[in-house]
Amino acid sequence: MLQAVMGLIVHSGNTKSECMEALKLAKNGKIREAKEKIEMANEALINAHHSQTGLLTKEASGEKVEVTMLLIHAQDHLMNAITFRDLAIEMIDLHERLGGTTI
Repeated sequence: MLQAVMGLIVHSGNTKSECMEALKLAKNGKIREAKEKIEMANEALINAHHSQTGLLTKEASGEKVEVTMLLIHAQDHLMNAITFRDLAIEMIDLHERLGGTTI
């Protein structure tokens, strides 16, 4: 269980970091590179979802999954990463519409 929880935290953190880098690139007019970072964020998010799915599968099969502060913290990271990714995509789109180049 600890491995799945840590996977959630690590991959969710990677998602958010990639999105932050994408926003910085978009702010500097590097839209293509920003979108590449978003793709990397999406890959990290998929890995986070795999960790979460492992926990959900355990519980669905009847195995008790103890809800700990660490698990709650991990889920919080995942939710924030998803929200941050969605907002980053929208902000990159705005930068592109406002004249960002695709260098």
